[in-house]
Amino acid sequence: MPSSERGPDECADWAASGAVWLTGRPDGPPLVPPGRAATLVRENLADLGLSIPGLLGERAAYAGLRRRAPWSCGGAFRILPTLDGWLGVSLSRQSDVELVPALVEARAGRDPWETVAAWAAGTQGAAAEERLRLLGLPGGLVPDSPPRDRPGITTTVLGARRIRDAPLVIDLTSMWAGPLCAHLLGLGGARVIKVESAGRPDGARSGTPGFFSLLHAGHQQVTLDFRTEVPRLRELMASADLVLESSRPRALRQLGILAEDVVARGTSWLSITAGGRDSDAVGFGDDVAAGGGLVVCLEDGQPAPAGDALADPIAGVMAAVAARRTLASEDACLVDVSMRHVVAETIDAHGTAEPPLTAVPGPDDSWWLDPGAGRVRVEPPRRRGHL
Repeated sequence: MPSSERGPDECADWAASGAVWLTGRPDGPPLVPPGRAATLVRENLADLGLSIPGLLGERAAYAGLRRRAPWSCGGAFRILPTLDGWLGVSLSRQSDVELVPALVEARAGRDPWETVAAWAAGTQGAAAEERLRLLGLPGGLVPDSPPRDRPGITTTVLGARRIRDAPLVIDLTSMWAGPLCAHLLGLGGARVIKVESAGRPDGARSGTPGFFSLLHAGHQQVTLDFRTEVPRLRELMASADLVLESSRPRALRQLGILAEDVVARGTSWLSITAGGRDSDAVGFGDDVAAGGGLVVCLEDGQPAPAGDALADPIAGVMAAVAARRTLASEDACLVDVSMRHVVAETIDAHGTAEPPLTAVPGPDDSWWLDPGAGRVRVEPPRRRGHL
């Protein structure tokens, strides 16, 4: 895309975000992702009274990740050709790798990615996506244009509540998007209690300790056995102003907990999922972002991941704004955040089809963008406090 077609403020926001540095081939220049996600994140953080310029690249800074297209920065996600399009697949967990034979309905070779790639190449995209859904594997079709079949965030009023100056938030979420939402609410004065299942603790605990600590600093942490301590979980929810969760609805329904009932009794509820509460799709930040259309086109025409798991921080920020609005209301609300559709709303209809703006090298291994109103430096990912 010619640089003149990208606004200077938009380019400056992307350059400052850390995401551009993480986008592209390891031996090539950084690429600017499509859309306005970096600008929207900056604007919504400002609405929360915050300025965190490098938020989109923070996890990579703590984990030491770099750009490595066509793979994701973390190496667990790739976009593969099908008979009629492109399919994003994440093999983030050992359980995902173990399901590869069931996915392809054949024995897997030594390299699971070679097995999945060969299967995808001989499969129609819709059938491949359906197979992923059936097995509960993260991934799906990479669309030609961003999906518009629902809003990114919907809010339904189901009851009434009392506004408190220092709201209590019960955080049942895990990984990045939900904990980021809770973190931002905590910075805004909310009291946050992180609740984990003794049998299934937050998977981010096995990641980078410094990043986990950043997101949960100042939060009370409670571990419950969800088989025997459901009454305690109900008590915590009843005492809260807002419940945050990021599981598919059926997970809590199996415990006899329905979000609608909790909201009707006066506690608002915000759900962050890959495709919304009506979807059974599972996903991680990279494959959800790709499903929302947030990819770049490499020089050979292949779509590749943009940044590091961008659906997580984008959705986390937007969810925090929606949560703050809910906490300021006397309505008890059920807020449904679809990460995929939140991402899609940051991209215009033709954004994914245009070639990305490419950074140019500067002195001392630096990279620069020229949006037509003065050059801007592409900032590498950095930790909080190193801005």
